[in-house]
Amino acid sequence: MTLSQYDYIFAIGTCFALLDAYNNGANDVANAWATSVSSRSITYRQAMIFGTVFEMLGAITVGARTADTIKNGIIPNEAFQGNAGVQMLAFTCALAAASSWVMWCTKHSAHVSSTYSLISAVAGVGVATVGASQVQWGWNEGKGLGAIFAGLGMAPAISACFGAIIFMLIKLVVHIRSNPVPWAIWTSPFFFLIAGTICTLSIVYKGSPSLGLSSKPSWYIASVTMGTGAGVALLAGLFFVPFVYARILKKDYTVKWYMFLMGPLLFTRTPPADAIEARVPDYAVVQHADEDDESTNSPDSITEIGEGKTTDSNEKRLVTAETNEASYKDLMQQGQDKFHARLRKKAGPLGWAMRTLHENPMGPGEMYELNNIRILLIRIPAMLTCGLLYGLHYDIHAAQSGISGTPEGERMARVYAHAKKYPNEVEHTYSFVQVLTACTASFAHGANDIGNSVGPWAVIYGAWSTGSAAEAKASVPIWQLAVLSATISLGLITYGYNIMKVMGNKITYHSPSRGCSMEMGAAITVLVFSQFSLPVSTSMCITGATVGVGLCNGSLKAVNFQRVGLLVMAWIMTIPIAGTLGGVLMGLFLNAPSFS
Repeated sequence: MTLSQYDYIFAIGTCFALLDAYNNGANDVANAWATSVSSRSITYRQAMIFGTVFEMLGAITVGARTADTIKNGIIPNEAFQGNAGVQMLAFTCALAAASSWVMWCTKHSAHVSSTYSLISAVAGVGVATVGASQVQWGWNEGKGLGAIFAGLGMAPAISACFGAIIFMLIKLVVHIRSNPVPWAIWTSPFFFLIAGTICTLSIVYKGSPSLGLSSKPSWYIASVTMGTGAGVALLAGLFFVPFVYARILKKDYTVKWYMFLMGPLLFTRTPPADAIEARVPDYAVVQHADEDDESTNSPDSITEIGEGKTTDSNEKRLVTAETNEASYKDLMQQGQDKFHARLRKKAGPLGWAMRTLHENPMGPGEMYELNNIRILLIRIPAMLTCGLLYGLHYDIHAAQSGISGTPEGERMARVYAHAKKYPNEVEHTYSFVQVLTACTASFAHGANDIGNSVGPWAVIYGAWSTGSAAEAKASVPIWQLAVLSATISLGLITYGYNIMKVMGNKITYHSPSRGCSMEMGAAITVLVFSQFSLPVSTSMCITGATVGVGLCNGSLKAVNFQRVGLLVMAWIMTIPIAGTLGGVLMGLFLNAPSFS
């Protein structure tokens, strides 16, 4: 192969690595944050900010370890016999197969694991390139396919156990009390302790290879980890507890968010005379609002869904629709038209873009007609603006709960009916804890799943820059981790809503106390697997934790097993499809006729 061919393969491989990272953010990371958004602990836009920060932190400080497994654990570097060109082509084909499959699934709101998509594609490419005998099918010191696919069954089960244990602890300590609100407030530092300890442990225990933390003695690791967790708990006791004590127990609605800096002084603050109830958000999953409520942002709703409305019960009725007068497809189209009409009324850039697209439809004839070319030049900037901002205005909750009168809406109503609803004051306390657990889960995802894209890209870059296949054994540069983690965040921001709308409350009833349990269970599992250099699907972990917490309601009917079954089927189908795509693509390139 000539140098120009090396450059060509490197350029294509880089494009597919970026596409794989983008799909990872739109699929796996969106699923990880769906729990927080579904619980109403955090808005979609806030999730984008926190997700970006902590994904990059996890990827840069810890992510290189699982990248090494992707690089060298499945196809031994020696199997390429020093042929850097074939090695570059192999990992490029693997990225192309995995990213194409995940992109198709994300487009159709079918949630799959990007981790197992890439691993399966690498295995398929390995069979086509060096033969099945060279692929590490066994355990291979925890880096072979046997160890990796063992996580397919182990990770969801372990996450379910961790999530259920944490939520049952919350139930025993808080929810079963006759007056649970004070218990929720005074015990909250303990859960901050857990979250802070786990997040610190993921950095300090063996840490990032570039930081040299793996050589630290055990006493150092234990002291720093527990010390940081205790410090977070202490800060929660000094600032968070007085803050929620004043807002919830004293019902002081004049306390602003920045007043947490007053710390213990809030204990002595005198509330207004008309402070008769705590003014906290309504954490009910399904809420009803008036027809002209501007907060509606979902194309999947017919009637509006918003926050802060009160009725006689915590749980609001599902959005209603007359299914006997229109088909399900017609109802969905009506909802989308109504949603787009609202967006066109907005004053910002998205409103401008939606109005531009609405007022400049493509004319008759082919796209290359002169009139259509002029229209297309007007539409392109608006299309790009919509692509960047559309998801930020999407109402995830409305899409998750479904439309009353349709089979899905009725199914979700039955699932929600078997979940006990806890006081909003209690859930409000755990909404703050869930912000920290969500950031921990995002950190864990960045630490583990960044290896999906950066491992093959590091191989391609190393072979291209040195001309030697041996470079694949080198460590992953920090700049590659940073670039791909930023691309993951871009996927979450611009297209993550497409997966979020079919996750979260589509499986079981969500609330902040449940959500933080799910996220902590998933984060613990991901970090444990990451420390042993085992790529594991964050999506599978959060799904397992969600099912585990859902079963804590005491009934199998509290979990939508139809959705869980579809998820499991998609996970299983990913392995042969991605593997076959990668193997066939590599086989075509290797056996293509040469006319030189």
